[in-house]
Amino acid sequence: MKITVETTVAAPVEEVWRAWTMPDDIRRWNAASDDWHTTAAAVDLRVGGQFSSRMEAKDGSAGFDFAGTYTKVVPHERIEFTFGDRVAVVEFIPGDRGVTVRETFDAEGTHTPEQQRAGWQAILDRFARHVEAGR
Repeated sequence: MKITVETTVAAPVEEVWRAWTMPDDIRRWNAASDDWHTTAAAVDLRVGGQFSSRMEAKDGSAGFDFAGTYTKVVPHERIEFTFGDRVAVVEFIPGDRGVTVRETFDAEGTHTPEQQRAGWQAILDRFARHVEAGR
C-alpha cells in the first residue's frame, strides 16, 4: 500500500530543496511533535548515496534511526530512495503559491495507515513552517 502526504511551502524551489537536503536544516525540522527531535543527520545526495537521521524523544525514553539509499536525484524536482525493503518518492512541484512537496511511500505493517499518514504529515508540516520561518 502506498501513502501520500503533501504540503505547499511559500518559498522558491531552491530554498525548499536546500532545507530538505542539508543536514543542519534536517536536524531543525525532522520531528513529528515538539517532544521529539533529530540529534544527527547525514546526506550523500547522489544515486547510490546514503542518508540517515537519528530521531529521539527529548526525554530519552525512545529513539530510532531512519536511513536509506538514494535511487534517483533530479535537483529541484524529485528524490527517490529506498529504506529497508520500502520505497519513497519526494516531488518538488513549483506553483503560484509556492512549492508543493509531495511524499509517497510504502506503508509498513506495524502502525495503521492512518498513524503513518499522520506522522509523516506532521513532519512535512513542520518542514514547511521551518522553511517559511527562515524567509
